Amino acid sequence: MSRLTNKIAVITGASRSKGIGSAICIELAKVGADIFFTHWSPCDRQMDYFEEEDTSWSKELVTEIKKYGVRCEALALDLSKPDAPAKLLDEVQKRLGTPSILVNNATHSIDVDFRNLNAEVLDNHYAVNVRATCLLTAEFARRLDGQHSGRVINMVSGQDKSPEPGNLAYIATKGAVSTFTKSIAIELASLNITVNAVDPGPTDTGWMNEELKRTLLPRFPMGRIGVPTDAAKLIVFLASNDAAWITGQIIHSDGGFL
Repeated sequence: MSRLTNKIAVITGASRSKGIGSAICIELAKVGADIFFTHWSPCDRQMDYFEEEDTSWSKELVTEIKKYGVRCEALALDLSKPDAPAKLLDEVQKRLGTPSILVNNATHSIDVDFRNLNAEVLDNHYAVNVRATCLLTAEFARRLDGQHSGRVINMVSGQDKSPEPGNLAYIATKGAVSTFTKSIAIELASLNITVNAVDPGPTDTGWMNEELKRTLLPRFPMGRIGVPTDAAKLIVFLASNDAAWITGQIIHSDGGFL
């Protein structure tokens, strides 16, 4: 029997074929978890590295996941809407059942420095990165509340390791997620729900051009740049019973990136 057989996992932000979200879905499916993922192409289209084939990726991903003999459902969902978290968990319950794994992977990220920082930019980052993550986590826990144990894994970006100038709105909101992770982990520990965060470091998900790769490579002492499966395999571990004693941690799984 696979490690996560009969577990239902919710993963947000699996919109791109090269993204970490898609890798998480596939790796969790490999160990037996049923998968429910969200996708939202209108957000991805704002990115320079958006590829047109990603428009139909959600259907291909469902097909790929089902090859592992698990159930899979998907939902196009704008997580910036206040009612999105409740809507998502209602759909998961209706289509698959009660989830015990939540991966808050969806992220809004637009580079902005102090000259261009404004209320709209901050609000757009906050709505997805902070509000959706916090409300989804809280609602997920309320619906579990004593029924069985659960796992929450949030994605962060190393803002507690080093500054990231030029990316102010993103790092401010991801910093909030790190703090939220540590505090809510204490609240949920008595319910056997663990909450951790993963910082995958710079990961080649299609956004790096060759010049940037050459610049970053010397900063990886292991001699290569991170790939989506690096993060996904750690998340599989954190979602498993083997990680039942780990909570409130920010794990920097970045290959020693300097």
